[in-house]
Amino acid sequence: MAQPRKKSRGAYVCNACGAELPKWAGQCPECGAWNSIEEVAAAPAARGGWAAQGQGGAVLKPSEVLSLAEVSPERQSRSPSGIAELDRVLGGGLVPGSVVLIGGDPGIGKSTLLLQAGAAVAGTSSAVAAPVLYVTGEESPQQVSLRAHRLGLAAGAEAKGGGGLRLLAETGVEQIIATAAVERPRVLIVDSIQTLFTDALTSAPGSVSQVRETAAQLVRFAKLTDTTVFLVGHVTKEGALAGPRVLEHMVDTVLYFEGEPDGAHRLIRAVKNRFGAVNELGVFAMTDKGLREVRNPSAIFLSRHDQPVPGSVVLVTREGTRPMLVEVQALVDQSPLANPRRVAVGLEQNRLAMLLAVLHRHGGVAMFDQDVFVNAVGGVRVTETAADLALLLAVLSSHRDRPLPLDLAVFGEVGLSGEIRPVPNGPDRLREAAKHGLKQVIAPKANVPKGGVDGLAIKPVLSLAEALDAI
Repeated sequence: MAQPRKKSRGAYVCNACGAELPKWAGQCPECGAWNSIEEVAAAPAARGGWAAQGQGGAVLKPSEVLSLAEVSPERQSRSPSGIAELDRVLGGGLVPGSVVLIGGDPGIGKSTLLLQAGAAVAGTSSAVAAPVLYVTGEESPQQVSLRAHRLGLAAGAEAKGGGGLRLLAETGVEQIIATAAVERPRVLIVDSIQTLFTDALTSAPGSVSQVRETAAQLVRFAKLTDTTVFLVGHVTKEGALAGPRVLEHMVDTVLYFEGEPDGAHRLIRAVKNRFGAVNELGVFAMTDKGLREVRNPSAIFLSRHDQPVPGSVVLVTREGTRPMLVEVQALVDQSPLANPRRVAVGLEQNRLAMLLAVLHRHGGVAMFDQDVFVNAVGGVRVTETAADLALLLAVLSSHRDRPLPLDLAVFGEVGLSGEIRPVPNGPDRLREAAKHGLKQVIAPKANVPKGGVDGLAIKPVLSLAEALDAI
């Protein structure tokens, strides 16, 4: 009598954090997510290495080990992407063998940006006989071609000297790598990583195991062939990249698209970059011809008023290596509620509550019966502590209904004891304010250079009381 075939036992994986569990559960014990545990087929373990010795398995040969002094510290050669703002966020251009993961809300412009970058690289690489390969797993080649003609990119992406922008509609990662090995592209664009699958696993595309394994194969291909790989990643409703967290650890650079889908401007922020500075910011304007670079972002984040307006002040912030001017607005109104509201858009809400307590303790201004609303104009998100002083002065201006001068800029960190602490790159911020026609700046005393800045009246302050006296 034939023995019944033993059923292969699957594994349970959380699709939110990638944790592996011995059995199904309603809530993940690692990240606390509900209904995120799914069963995946367990891949058979490969025999080899130390466990296979003495049992008929092959013994691995030792790999070559190098001394640190023997490794040449040559810098990675970069090539331009054809889009200056994208090059800024990447740290100076495309690095051979790097893997870039870009995520954002649906319809915000991820595919448009990468199609523009691919067409620019293909159009400027006439001396290189290597095309750009655009792999689409969500759209047909006809849809991609329709977008390229709408953006006016079809003519610029024609093959020159063996290059050009090539399209491939495929979701099998083994087939993609085999095709790329024949095409030998300089840049490989995959849209998107959640649509790919590998034949080694039986789970559905987009699952934790599929995303992890397909990304690992693409990263291995990029390192072996010096191909720059762009991966488009979906995001969850909370705005984080979908899939296992290990995906962000595997790639070299992680970029986030920010902005409202129906807005006019888009921001690209680097949150991880092994070849450049993090928190670098690229600014684009969405037009009917695609994304257009904004070389002077301070101009779009400032709304010049004809007359001074209460509750408005100019903040000199810094994103990566770029200083920017951002208008901070505040509205203070009598609250009918027992617990007044504290609302911050583009700024840290918890820090707003802390700063209002500092204003009461060290400035003598109480806000316990007032609703306080603050906003960073233009949709930009300011997370650095240099916005503390500007936020407090805007709140005080609205509370007392006394406008601040139009030509005034402010920056500085406020401590819990009421001191004004210095912030990084103070001289660069002062020069940025002077370049845009501002005449006076309130800044921490430690950030003021000895020689000052031409055309700028600087008021150095050491405490919150001095800053209130200065206005």
